[in-house]
This record gives sequence, structure tokens and C-alpha cells, in this order.
Amino acid sequence: MSAGAPSAKSLIAEARRRFAEAGLVDAATDARILVCGLLNLDATALLLHGDEPVSREMVDQVEQAILRRLAREPVHRILGRRDFYGLDLTLSAGTLEPRPDTEILVDVILPHLRSMVRQGRRPKFVDLGTGTGAIALALLSECPEAEAIGVDISQDALTTAQDNAERNGLSARFATRPGPWFDQTPERFDIIVSNPPYIRSAVVAGLEPEVVKYDPMAALDGGSDGLDAYRAIAEAAPGHLERHGVVGLEIGFDQRNEVVQIFELAGFSLLEERRDYGANDRVLVFALNLD
Repeated sequence: MSAGAPSAKSLIAEARRRFAEAGLVDAATDARILVCGLLNLDATALLLHGDEPVSREMVDQVEQAILRRLAREPVHRILGRRDFYGLDLTLSAGTLEPRPDTEILVDVILPHLRSMVRQGRRPKFVDLGTGTGAIALALLSECPEAEAIGVDISQDALTTAQDNAERNGLSARFATRPGPWFDQTPERFDIIVSNPPYIRSAVVAGLEPEVVKYDPMAALDGGSDGLDAYRAIAEAAPGHLERHGVVGLEIGFDQRNEVVQIFELAGFSLLEERRDYGANDRVLVFALNLD
């Protein structure tokens, strides 16, 4: 780091230069998010105060963070938090970093929750593999009549999800349970949602270092064909879904047909589907076939 008393803007420029030289794809974005996150500066504060000198202590913190990013640790892992659907969520070793594409699942499920509220229900849903609690907490924040249970096999994830519920004022309507799946969750729900592990085992090792080194493998590895979690959910869901309920799932970009087949064989019909920002299949919603 250069001598003197650098400003936030000069720290961003220095980080951008070093990230670009290292071949990081989003060097400018990473630099801005990292430095502004560490200095607690939003866009307005950066504009108004970005030329002011930064304390030596904070400069040292920025330097350490730059070194961590150069070692391929993701920016939001370094910061320890990420925004998701307007919520400030902390991350931990046992949780995936919530991705923007997962917000699409929230967008798709919200109308179903609100429809149930209009029908006079107080909907209760379960988020299987809750991780940070991102999906469940986003839905709760947008639907104050709903209640949710977050299920995960990782105690670290359950603790993180509960902490995130408290920090966002949602803990009164959110509870956690250990998994796997419905093993300790016998209730029926109006909605079942999940962003389960869906990457094929053989592919996991070849993912980017940001994923392989820092995301929990249990939240990524979906078995030999990537479909183990969907089979488990499809098998158990009929016994835990109200007759009027729906199942909402995030899927891999090439898994639509296989997941549809799995759920149709389990007695469901495809109700709705949505693509992500890259025009890939991303969300499927199923309803039980009622005789």
C-alpha cells in the first residue's frame, strides 16, 4: 500500500489495480464493495467523503482484506455479510453465500403466500437447507402474516440463520430445526421451499476456488447426478404439504426435465417455472395432484 494517508477512493483504485493484475474477473466491483464495506461507506458517503484521509488502522485492515481477496476468498466472505432481498445477512463457514439468482425463488413464492393470506390463512412454510436463512427471512420480511421453520443439517448454519432472524427483527416468526429434510419436522406446511445441493459430485472439484475453498460441500454436492436432494424432497413432501400447498425449488440450469419427472412420479404437477437473469431454468413450483 502506498505511503501517506490514502483516501477511500485511492484505496479502491489500488485494490482495483491489484485485482486486475491478478486476473480477477470483476476487479472494479470487488474493489468498490470490499473497501466501501470495510469503511462502512454507501454510495452517497463515498461521493461526499471519498477523498478524506483514512486512518492507518483502517488502511491496514483494507490491506489484509486485499490479500485475502487475492487468495481467492470471496469479497462477501471477507466482509462476513451480504445483502439479500434488502436484508443484511451474516455468513458463516456452514452457509452458502446467497446469490442474486436465488431472489427469483422469493419473487415466485411471494404471490402464493399473499394469496393464502387473502384467503384468510396465516401461512406456515418450511425452508429446507436454510443456510443463512435467506429465502425464509426474505419471505417473512415481505409477508408479515407468515411463519417459517428453517431446516439444515449444519448446526453452524442453524445458528447463523437464527442470528440473522434476530438482526432483521424476524425471530418471533422464525424457528430452526436440525435435518436432514423432515427427519425432525413432522408438521404439514402451506409451502415447502428449498435451494438444495444440486451440483454433480464429479463437477464440484472443478468449480472456481471461491466456491471450492469457501462454500460448504454439503450445500453444493447433489450426488452423482446432482438430483439426490430432489428425490428426497419429492418422496417426503406429500406427507408434509397441505392439500392447497405448493413446493418451490431452485434448480441447476440443466435440470428442469429431470426434476419435473421426479416430482411427477411422486404425484405432483408443474404449476409454474421461471428463468434466471441469464435466461437459464432456475425455479420450479409444484402442486399435488388431488383426486
